[in-house]
Amino acid sequence: MLKKILIGFIVVAVILGAAFMYLSNRNRTMSPPGEASLTNGDLTVSVKYSRPSVRGRLIFGTKEQGALQPYGVYWRLGANEPTEITFNKKVNFNGQPVEAGTYTMYAIPEEGGFEIILNPEVKSWGVFEPDHSKDILKTKVQAQAGASAVEQFTISTLPMEQGVNVLFEWSEIRWSVPVTNQ
Repeated sequence: MLKKILIGFIVVAVILGAAFMYLSNRNRTMSPPGEASLTNGDLTVSVKYSRPSVRGRLIFGTKEQGALQPYGVYWRLGANEPTEITFNKKVNFNGQPVEAGTYTMYAIPEEGGFEIILNPEVKSWGVFEPDHSKDILKTKVQAQAGASAVEQFTISTLPMEQGVNVLFEWSEIRWSVPVTNQ
């Protein structure tokens, strides 16, 4: 009797483990990892994020419209793990000073733009919000219509005169944040 219970427990554990692995892998394949990095002069900016797809959904808008990412609500700038940005030296992030290091970068969409926030807490998973009391920077950027719709969320790093321009594109919206030498 005890042997049957033990075998049943092992079978249930194996099934639960396989289900967890399947769901974890499914999330990653639907929103695969992405990375963007650029060195311009002595400045290196690197971004790690996950790349969800539009898949026919309204991405930005109001809750009443059924938007995937409603205005005024925390967004981890991707899917799965929060987006991380790394600076190899002190920089100005959209004109505001930031020390060298790795930060969680998240956003709060607004109609016509985004509030971008940096937080030193890294290595979390899922939609859990960071401890907002640890936010080190909040800055607003304007959004604009892209030249064409982008199906999969994309972050690019592009050279600019004194640094790196971090470009975000998804659906029909694009916005950027300049990162310059301090």
